[in-house]
Amino acid sequence: MAVLILAATTCAALADPGHAAHRAHSGGIASAAKADAAPAFDIVHTKITTQGNLAVFHIAVAGKAGASRPSKVGKLAGSTVFSYVWPTTIDPSAVGFDQGAGILAFAVTSHPDFDDTPLYDENGDGDLANDGDLWHSHWVVLKQDDACGKGALKVVDIAPGAKPKLPKTWPGLPLLIDSPGYSPVFNGESLEVRVPFDDIGAVQAAGFDGVTAALRVNASVHDPLLCVVDVFKVASGNLTLAGKVNR
Repeated sequence: MAVLILAATTCAALADPGHAAHRAHSGGIASAAKADAAPAFDIVHTKITTQGNLAVFHIAVAGKAGASRPSKVGKLAGSTVFSYVWPTTIDPSAVGFDQGAGILAFAVTSHPDFDDTPLYDENGDGDLANDGDLWHSHWVVLKQDDACGKGALKVVDIAPGAKPKLPKTWPGLPLLIDSPGYSPVFNGESLEVRVPFDDIGAVQAAGFDGVTAALRVNASVHDPLLCVVDVFKVASGNLTLAGKVNR
């Protein structure tokens, strides 16, 4: 995966003048703002904490979180997905996929050319299939696939005839993706999502990172179907999953 090598700091860096707007954030991974980065995707703080059986996924950016969404191209093939992503060391079986299926990541995404939350009507207009442009949440399983670019990641494809274990809220796409309906909350520079877990211990023992990225649907709508094509920023600098939950 071609990542941007960015300066990551310890939490103490929040006291630096460059982090003045984000001194309220503590714990997790703090990252230096980058002058030439898009502010809505320039991660300055990432963390995961737990409250009872809830995991709270948090990202703060240098600008306004969620302010930028992809332009519509009018078709699924070649369309773009913008995303805020927390890759984790949690085993995919914790949310209903097969054990060891790949890297489990929680993601908040926007993509105006298709809707992959068939159980939910995010814009409240009575149509379940027209609100992919609104920010919404997913579990995805990621793996490296050079067909997406040398070292790049993709959302794992489901081969024809394969019958992997899938969560109850799988949206029917031939991908290891779940659409659980957990609502992202944007507040200025911050994004948070509260996610219930049956086994909160699996979260508390996990490592994590923060990533902002663009993904693209393959022009042939075929394996690989959904590739990571542009990484805007990685919280740790090099996708080390260096974050520790509740620290």
